Amino acid sequence: MTTYVVAVQRGASFKDMAARLGRFRVSAFPVVDEDGKVIGVVSESDMLAREALALAREALADRRAAETVMLPDRTQAEEFGEPGGLTAGELMSHPAVTITPEESVEGAARLMYNFRVKRLPVVDDDGHLVGIISRADVLAVFDRPDEEIRREITDEVIAHEFTLDPRQFTVTVRAGVVTLEGSLETAALGRDIVRNVRHVRGVVAVRDRLSYPSD
Repeated sequence: MTTYVVAVQRGASFKDMAARLGRFRVSAFPVVDEDGKVIGVVSESDMLAREALALAREALADRRAAETVMLPDRTQAEEFGEPGGLTAGELMSHPAVTITPEESVEGAARLMYNFRVKRLPVVDDDGHLVGIISRADVLAVFDRPDEEIRREITDEVIAHEFTLDPRQFTVTVRAGVVTLEGSLETAALGRDIVRNVRHVRGVVAVRDRLSYPSD
């Protein structure tokens, strides 16, 4: 995660946030309350949507007589308000989709995919903002050579963590997908090895092809 985060409070204005987008080269802001707890997120796309609505209202005023123009009516537009007068509290998506520092990268990737978000504020146990993680951060973790992943699994996980002979296993890695083959004394040991392999940086998935003695 990135620990330096550009956040805004609920009362931050549209103009202030627009200026910060360019100054800090970010694409979204976590919105925090007075105690630093995350209460929402305002993204660049949220702001662009409101700006587009304002332009649509101007076009409607200029082309009032054109019956074919399909634009938001006055009631809808007034409900959303002019962009310049909007605040972070009015623009933000809430509740925010957040993650804790202890969560795995795979967990972060699943949240981003399921909720269709590009970034996740990272919060502590009390909901205070401590960082932010982006899609680029997540993808960077998986950008690791297969052979490097295989060596860590055999040398660190199998040999060091479980004190087993790597020669009794066949470990193959293709595009981050690990296949484990070999014989073990118990299924419980196999599950532990698979779980630890899943947490090796760059592992996308693990195929368990391990075998065990018959009961």
